[in-house]
Amino acid sequence: MKLPSWFSQDYKSLLYRAFPFLVWGKELDRRTLHYDFLAGITGAIIVLPQGVAYALIAGLPAQYGIYTAIVTPIIAGLFGSSRHLVSGPTAAISIIVMKMTSDLAAVGTDEFISLALTLTFLCGLIQFCLGIARLGHVINFISHTVVIGFTAGAAILIAASQLKYFFGVPIEQGASVTNTVSTLIDSAANFNYYAIAIALVTMGSVLVISYLRPRWPAMLMGMVIGSILCAVLGGEKNGISLVGALPGTLPEISAPNLTFDTVSAVFQSAFAVAILGLVEAVSISRSVAVNSGQRISGSREFVGQGLSNIVGSFFSCYAGSGSFTRTGANYHAGAQTPMAAIFAAAILALILVVAPWSTAYLPMPAMAGSIMLIAWKLIDFHHIKTILKSNREEVIILLATFGSTVFVELEFAIFIGVILSLVVFLRRTSMPKIVVVSPQSLESGTELRSIKRYGLKECPQLRIVRIDGSIFFGSVNHIQGKLQQFCNRNTPQKHLMLHCTGINLIDIAGVEMLLNEQRRLKNLGGSLTFCALTNIVKDDVAKIGGLEKLGAKNFYSSVDVALKILVPTLEKPICDDCQVRVFNQCPLPPSISNQLRFMDLEPQPVTVKEPADTPSS
Repeated sequence: MKLPSWFSQDYKSLLYRAFPFLVWGKELDRRTLHYDFLAGITGAIIVLPQGVAYALIAGLPAQYGIYTAIVTPIIAGLFGSSRHLVSGPTAAISIIVMKMTSDLAAVGTDEFISLALTLTFLCGLIQFCLGIARLGHVINFISHTVVIGFTAGAAILIAASQLKYFFGVPIEQGASVTNTVSTLIDSAANFNYYAIAIALVTMGSVLVISYLRPRWPAMLMGMVIGSILCAVLGGEKNGISLVGALPGTLPEISAPNLTFDTVSAVFQSAFAVAILGLVEAVSISRSVAVNSGQRISGSREFVGQGLSNIVGSFFSCYAGSGSFTRTGANYHAGAQTPMAAIFAAAILALILVVAPWSTAYLPMPAMAGSIMLIAWKLIDFHHIKTILKSNREEVIILLATFGSTVFVELEFAIFIGVILSLVVFLRRTSMPKIVVVSPQSLESGTELRSIKRYGLKECPQLRIVRIDGSIFFGSVNHIQGKLQQFCNRNTPQKHLMLHCTGINLIDIAGVEMLLNEQRRLKNLGGSLTFCALTNIVKDDVAKIGGLEKLGAKNFYSSVDVALKILVPTLEKPICDDCQVRVFNQCPLPPSISNQLRFMDLEPQPVTVKEPADTPSS
């Protein structure tokens, strides 16, 4: 039986939302798969040493990092939003998992591993629930400036973490940037020049190949060249560390421990890891999307990250998130779809099973050189220059986020940026721009412009003010102060008209403030009127009784209509003595009017037809 067309369409829409891989899956062709496969090879090579290193940071056996690098990116790629994000083990999450779990069990013990897997399951469950509840919009409070600052700071951390391999000197794992640089300076006499040569040759090879043959897998070829040079120089005999062989078994399926005691013990930690993981994943997705032009769905990314951690906890994976290094490598290697991350995971699994020895001769200096190039490309110099030239608030957010990423705990960096963004957002919404405007010329009619910017003259009796923002409880004090500054006992203008095209909300507090101002101006012998308020806002004001309180007759559909009615009500003696004809509706000066009468001409009054009421939008 054939389904009705409307049912079929709804079913497809639901199916695409539940399984986003069906959308980009239709775009797969030979060319796309070719680029994704090459990017997958590069990603697999990069994640090999990282998986081992991050597992050790988390206090887990090395294979757990590899398992996380296999399972997590597959699930996150299939159900996530970003086409370039590569999930898996990360440094920040690894450190937090170790710190929080080590408070409950000795590092490396079976109990410790069990707690880490339970934490991973709960972390994924929290992320999944947040995604299903469509709370991805909360990430909108992370501004573009925060993402750029965080990305640049993370790039510095990534580069700093590779300095020990680049120069071949021992540096404490997880040392801060300042300690790393200090140790490096103290160890200058002990630099391993074989390591430096391998790293520089690898970097040079990648840059040259990228320039001469942009479509070739430059990073992979650079690593191969670095490996060959290491063998020629006898690197291992000269203190060059290698990635080494991997264990040759795939993860076994096992359920995490979900007893009440275990869940209650790690739930709070799981929530913290979940939030940090989401912030990392969405921030990285947005950072790459700036260059790729893709639109990221926060809620969809929440679901993808949640499912990857839930499923991963059954395959000996610990909590993962988006990786700056691997995502940057994936994008710059030419990845087109999430198939690149899936290819990388599949290749990694194949290497693990078939050739666990294949990375035994890959030198760490070659990896360090490649990762430093990735870190360099993660820094968005163009947008950083633009931000530095913009307003002071954006510069503060950028520098604070960057500085906290580099010098403070990584998990606090985004939160600092978000808090500063919220402060700036609240400041801007509570202090909307309020501009005194006037017609640019008689020929332009009612085309209003800022008198300050364009040096315009204004009517000595009627002042027009444009408010660019909402009139709500958070902004009423600022707006009221400005209105009282513009029209008071000491100003010639006692009549005030609000040009309302920029107002999208007036709440109860706003209505009460406007009512108070209306009474104040009336006591001064003036008035408060409104023009060009949108029908939607006008309807909302009417619902809360504002239209009745402020007087429906004081609301005009346009500037033309308002001036036609208001100008004749102004004091005639002042108008007769006025030498500035600001509005077309203004009467001509007596001298000009008399000349026209002498020539048997009469000034033609400006007639403005009241537009028909339009239905509310």
